[in-house]
Amino acid sequence: MKFEPTKEDFLWQTAKLFVIKGYKLFRMEVDERMTLTFYWYPKCGTCRNAKKWLEERNIEFQAVHIVEQPPSKEELKELYEKSGLELKKFFNTSGQKYRELGLKDKVKTATEDELLTLLASDGMLIKRPLTTDGQKVTVGFKEDNFEMNWAQQ
Repeated sequence: MKFEPTKEDFLWQTAKLFVIKGYKLFRMEVDERMTLTFYWYPKCGTCRNAKKWLEERNIEFQAVHIVEQPPSKEELKELYEKSGLELKKFFNTSGQKYRELGLKDKVKTATEDELLTLLASDGMLIKRPLTTDGQKVTVGFKEDNFEMNWAQQ
């Protein structure tokens, strides 16, 4: 008879996964930490400072060039909802593209859907760095905010 493990066969204990199979116990290491996704623009000084902060603390992250691989509209919606921030906080208001498009007034009257479409259309419109572990999200870089959210990674 072949053994098919069920949910009841798994025991969680101090970040280790034990699978009971007959009388034998198999142990597999489980990494509870999720690698951060770090959307950044390499020419941005704030992004470089944030990246240095993460590296100095040996925090694992996947760097994603925000212009070459911007988050999709759906990803942005999810990040926005998890962040607890106003959607306008996701805009790079000091960026040239933001000013060129005259978004200061448009952002005030646009719908959520329109704003998400705008953000997804050009990574230069997104405030950076944009950092997430899939549960929490930070927009921009303030050392105390990174300390509170990412130091335990």
